[in-house]
Amino acid sequence: MTHRAQCTLSPADAARLSQLWSDHVDALERHLSVNTWALTAVTVVVMAYPIVRILVPAAFHNIVNIVPDVVRNVLHIV
Repeated sequence: MTHRAQCTLSPADAARLSQLWSDHVDALERHLSVNTWALTAVTVVVMAYPIVRILVPAAFHNIVNIVPDVVRNVLHIV
């Protein structure tokens, strides 16, 4: 038996593994304290804040720059 054959999951095995993983995560979630949830929420906010502060203005800047170019080209054609 090759290594690939050993690692290949049948659909039934994949479903059973998925259910096992889901049950494991559900058990962990039931046993987390309020302090742990609060710490997790603060961590997510601290990580997401700089990303949002950088990406949102950059995306908005790209959108706003496209509009004047289109207007300028249309007015040049007219």
